[in-house]
Amino acid sequence: MANILKIEKKVAVISMLAEGASIRAIERITNVNRNTIMSLGLRVGTACKKIMDSKMRDLTCKQIQVDEIWGFIGAKQKNARRSDAYGDVWTFIALDADTKLIPSFIVGKRDLYHAQAFMEDLAGRLSRRVQLSSDALSSYPEAIERGFGAEVDYAQLVKTYAVTNLNKDAASRYSPAEVVRTERTIICGMPDVSRITTSHIEKQNHTLRMHCRRLTRLTNAFSKKIENFEAAVALNFAYYNFCKTHGALRMSPAMAAGIESSHWTVADLVERSGE
Repeated sequence: MANILKIEKKVAVISMLAEGASIRAIERITNVNRNTIMSLGLRVGTACKKIMDSKMRDLTCKQIQVDEIWGFIGAKQKNARRSDAYGDVWTFIALDADTKLIPSFIVGKRDLYHAQAFMEDLAGRLSRRVQLSSDALSSYPEAIERGFGAEVDYAQLVKTYAVTNLNKDAASRYSPAEVVRTERTIICGMPDVSRITTSHIEKQNHTLRMHCRRLTRLTNAFSKKIENFEAAVALNFAYYNFCKTHGALRMSPAMAAGIESSHWTVADLVERSGE
């Protein structure tokens, strides 16, 4: 069982989970049973969510970018009903453009309910007025008004994509469509037009897909339960915020934001999770 694993084994397992290794690959490398790996990952990931909830308070962020990243649980939406699966799942993510910190996230459906819950959570973690940039998701304006009221400078970056050819060859079918036009639309407040962008959060989405096996494109490592998916995402965000050195900052995002004075090791993360 995971609770009798030596700390070295736990650190090895969590390190590989946070770096995008599959559970079966970790099992082969560490000789730890896959059920034990999943159980340990669930417990540490759930604890990571609580750690970030307590740490991400009274933040002095100035520029926040938000976006959503798609995944699925059990089966894709078109097959979810017949297999009694959760189906498509969206992770709403906020990113501080200056420190690269991820102060808030929420897992759920891409609807107004979850958008409002996300914005209310984000607003409660900030100590000052911010400039907020998002894509053109229709739920955002109402959700942001509910979460922030008038205390936000909010704008959308609307992208127009080229019409894609449905008969593409297999090599190019999964490539992103070409962006032919972008439009910056101010929704409320007085945002700095030159800083209306979602580039940083879109890069973070790519980082998350590379480090979270359950979000890898065309994966067979998808979650079967929403609790497991949420724990995996939380583990990766905690690892990213507290343990990883950001290349441009030369420190962790938590250090850049003034939350921590030094890097955490994965052993620190495992220990603080109660393992």
